[in-house]
Amino acid sequence: MKVPHTFTPMDRLVGRPVVDRNGESIGRIHELRADVNGDDWTITHFVVGVGGLLERLGVALKLIVGRSTSPYVVPVDQVELSDPKQARVRCARSELRRD
Repeated sequence: MKVPHTFTPMDRLVGRPVVDRNGESIGRIHELRADVNGDDWTITHFVVGVGGLLERLGVALKLIVGRSTSPYVVPVDQVELSDPKQARVRCARSELRRD
């Protein structure tokens, strides 16, 4: 599915709460994954939840905390960003892939 090109500053995405289609909290967006082609960057996935925060802060913190919390990795075409207060995933939390 091709997503129309839109521009949203990254600082408005990172930290935004995410809920699933049922309104259940999944966590917050902590990382963005992108494909890079020359000067063009295309966001492909959002990394959500505590595991995403640990990924953002680095492996060392994960070792210190001693948790093996895997983040949710959500394809960009599964996330609706129309509400500036929270993002909504188009599926149930149980259907999301963990990394």
